[in-house]
This record gives sequence, C-alpha cells and structure tokens, in this order.
Amino acid sequence: MSQTPFPPSPLAQRTRIKICGLTREHDVDAAVAAGADAVGFVLYAKSPRHVTPARAAELARRLPPFVTPVLLFVNETTANIVAAYARIAGATVQFHGEETPEQCWLASQSGARPYLRAARIPPGDAGGGFDLVKFASDYSQAQAILLDAHVEGYGGGGQTFNWSLLPPNVNAHLVLSGGLSAANVTAGILQVRPRCKSLAVDVSSGVEVSGPDNRGLKDPEKINQFVAAVRAADKQLAEMSKHV
Repeated sequence: MSQTPFPPSPLAQRTRIKICGLTREHDVDAAVAAGADAVGFVLYAKSPRHVTPARAAELARRLPPFVTPVLLFVNETTANIVAAYARIAGATVQFHGEETPEQCWLASQSGARPYLRAARIPPGDAGGGFDLVKFASDYSQAQAILLDAHVEGYGGGGQTFNWSLLPPNVNAHLVLSGGLSAANVTAGILQVRPRCKSLAVDVSSGVEVSGPDNRGLKDPEKINQFVAAVRAADKQLAEMSKHV
C-alpha cells in the first residue's frame, strides 16, 4: 500500500459531524439546529450516557430527514442489536467493544444496516504501535473506522490520543473521536484528514455542561462552537487545496 498522504479533495472537504451520547429532547434539537449530520445514542448499560432502545427510538423520532441516528453497542448480542435498530428507521450501528469482523457483519447484515467500527488507540507513544492499516483492512466492510482513545472501560473518557502517530495513508473513511472540543478539533482535522479517504468527527463530553454530574447533558453553545471550529478547518483545507 502506498504511503503517500491523501491530497485534499474538494469532494471530501466537508467534515461530517456526529454529536454523541444524547439523552434529552432539547439536546437532540440543539444538535440538529447546529448542523450535525448524525447523533449518537449509547445503548451500553454501564455508560453514564446510556439510554434504552425505547428511549433512543423516542429521541430519534425528533430527527429531520438526512440526520442519521447512530446506535452504539459494546459486546452486545446480535439479537439485541437487531431488536434495537428495528425500532429506528435509517439507523447506523456503531461497535465499540471487542466485536470481530464476522460478528459486526452478522449483526449489521441481518438488517442490511451500515456500521462503524471503533478502533481504540493507546495514548502516548504506544499509539504508534497500533496497526490501523491492518485494522481497517480487517473491518473493510465497515462504513468507517472510528478512532477513539483506549482507556479503562469503553469510550475515550474525554481523552485524546497522539494523532501524529497515525499512519500517513489509511485506505478507509475515518471518524476522529476521543477528547475533541472546539479548542482542538480544527487541529485534529488538519492533522488526520490528509491520511484517509474522508474524515468525520465525533464529540460527546467536549460539548457537555461542565461538571462531573452532567455527563450526557449537552450545552447548545458548546455544540455551536464545535461546529464552527469544524467549519473553520474545512475552510483551511479548501485554501490548502488551491495550492496543491
């Protein structure tokens, strides 16, 4: 596989945005109003942002056309996954545990649903030892590979990993996650976008109301600031493409 970075492409410069861990109606509305392309519902009981399939379906009914609901699972049974997404038209499935390529395919193919596969990147210098090229190849049937920081438990815990250690060329659509906020997402996009076919970003804790007891409670102003920072990165990429 060539190690030449992907050049900025006008067709791929609009970074898609997912706001994850939504638990309330007005947070769903705020994400949609800000211009999010997708919203995420965590169907993992040990998460502080957990919602039941019934609650996820209730919240998803607020979504207008072309905003995608994403259902996050961690080591869930195929039967429970199928039952959950059967409630929500047009949902994408996100696998965030130890699911094998075969398990992901079986669970998603049962309802012909696209899926995302999370890659848990170790923090610090250890991140350089994660073979993302092989991981993306193993999960080649995934719609995209979501990059998150590997911390205790599942989910990034609001932590980043070292983006500069990612391979220069990953033949996949990537979703950058893990500790993103309005303060760092522009830098993350500029660092990761040239390394892949296209890039999306996924934020949860970075747009929440401050305080340890507010996990899952989103701040509309922070959502708007995050979206503005993503668009600023897109603008910089567009300028860069003029000089390629």
